Amino acid sequence: MSRFLPEPAFSHDKATRLGVLLLNLGTPDAPTTSAVRRFLSEFLSDPRVVEIPRVAWVALLHGVILRVRPARSAQRYAAVWTKDGSPLLVHSQRQRALLLGYLGQRLKALGLPSDYVQVELGMCYGEPSTAEALQRLRAGGCDRVLVLPLYPQYAASTTAAALDRVFAAMRRMRRMPALRVVDSYYDDAGYIAALVQSINEYWVKHGRPDKLVLSFHGVPRQTLDRGDPYHCHCQKTGRLVALELGLKPEQFAVTFQSRFGRGEWLKPYTEPTLVALAREGLRRVDVACPGFAADCLETLEEIALEAKTAFLNAGGREFHAIPCLNEHPAWIAALADLALKNLGGWLDSPPDAAARELTQTRAKSLGAAA
Repeated sequence: MSRFLPEPAFSHDKATRLGVLLLNLGTPDAPTTSAVRRFLSEFLSDPRVVEIPRVAWVALLHGVILRVRPARSAQRYAAVWTKDGSPLLVHSQRQRALLLGYLGQRLKALGLPSDYVQVELGMCYGEPSTAEALQRLRAGGCDRVLVLPLYPQYAASTTAAALDRVFAAMRRMRRMPALRVVDSYYDDAGYIAALVQSINEYWVKHGRPDKLVLSFHGVPRQTLDRGDPYHCHCQKTGRLVALELGLKPEQFAVTFQSRFGRGEWLKPYTEPTLVALAREGLRRVDVACPGFAADCLETLEEIALEAKTAFLNAGGREFHAIPCLNEHPAWIAALADLALKNLGGWLDSPPDAAARELTQTRAKSLGAAA
């Protein structure tokens, strides 16, 4: 039995296409203990995510964590689950569909077929898997693929973990597509502009806070010492957003959320910062999460519910969780710009050139034979 997956049917007169592979972390299939256990087992077994000696970690993961944590996490997922399913998956699927439409319009303006670029969504953990998304691109005739992780700031535990999945899937392909990778876009002008526009639009409707907290997902402190650029990327994103919003240093803060375990993570921590601000007498705080392309458990439950409760209980009066970029038009436009910029020279050759040339050659041959 071959170790390679079956190849899509090949035809010399079939035009090739370009592919864009959007990647995100993933989500359980349902807000149930069993589904969350499956998801956490896959997620927390990734050595990119947990950098602890494997023997010790596997024993702790299967002996303790997967026995205790899934039930608690399932309750948290249930609090944010929608009628359409997981918020992260729902928003990510909509982003894929909208990006496909935006690219079609932009390609048509460039004189290219609107379907020259195919867009697929893959998750690192859970469904739809990265391998399945790559197979769909190959089946669609994509021989060149742009990998675009939906992680603006590079971290080994997110971006590199996503790329590991891509390369693992390609090991099973006989005909590998050519790859390009967007490893980060933390200071991309379109991304920053989309963040600023979404925050400003929220403030037009709801007024401005005493302080804006920009909360990013946390990672262990040791990753910074080992050369991970994530902390620096987050800080620059925060500075650029604050600059464009016209905020003074005392009017915003960059913090880190979602700690796991007892070790030191990147500081300052989000919830303790919010509690301290409330005790200092700040009446209103708004929290935005620039590192998340779509609202998910960490933004809808950890920030909008848990962090809000902590702030109000500490004496704060008003707490606002600003939605993530989700399907904001400026964000989808920024994604389209980012994709087209990185597709670069691949767009120079019309996709039907080879097919047209072959058809013309065959027509001449048939004419000569007649």
